[in-house]
Amino acid sequence: MTIRVLLADDQTLVREAFAMLVESARDMEVVGQAATGRQAVELARSGRADLVLMDIRMPDLDGIEATRLIAADDDLAGVRVLILTTYDTDEYIVDALRAGASGFLVKDTRPAELLDAIRTVAAGDSLLSPGPTARLIERFLRSPSAPATGGPECLSEREREVLGLVGRGLNNTEIAEVLGLSPLTAKTHVSRIMGKLAARDRAQLVIVAYESGIVTPGNI
Repeated sequence: MTIRVLLADDQTLVREAFAMLVESARDMEVVGQAATGRQAVELARSGRADLVLMDIRMPDLDGIEATRLIAADDDLAGVRVLILTTYDTDEYIVDALRAGASGFLVKDTRPAELLDAIRTVAAGDSLLSPGPTARLIERFLRSPSAPATGGPECLSEREREVLGLVGRGLNNTEIAEVLGLSPLTAKTHVSRIMGKLAARDRAQLVIVAYESGIVTPGNI
């Protein structure tokens, strides 16, 4: 199946470079290019994109608000958003994940890694790297504007353990190895946690894990 990719970035050269890379993959095609967040939302609807490669800083409507609009639109329920960022400068990645993004990627990533990331997110998985995730969320939690939230009391003790491991960036197979479970059981736990917490995907579970204190900065 061909993955329909929408590119959203206000820099023409960046979009064109990504377009050439995406089009070089046999299982992908570029269905549109947006220079603003508002264009990204409109083209996600008209172009029937499977995935939006979304920059955060764009005019008219930034990538976070564009992601929120896409995630909240029932007609775009199947559209996934992969955020483009730079770890050292972007302060809004956590907000983007909370808005419904399925993961994030640095702009200077290797071409093969970018294509793999698109495949991963388009398949319904989240793209979270433990180290960068920890650094970004630690920065967020130190911010005066970080909200104080309670723990997910609706979860069982085992589910809290699983949530903590998700927050550390482990996949289902790794969670199974740590807890002595089968990968299928680990996957079932994750699915139940997402249902109980009304989380869109694993990216939002990471946010819950940090905000609730189940995972703390430095405990990676």
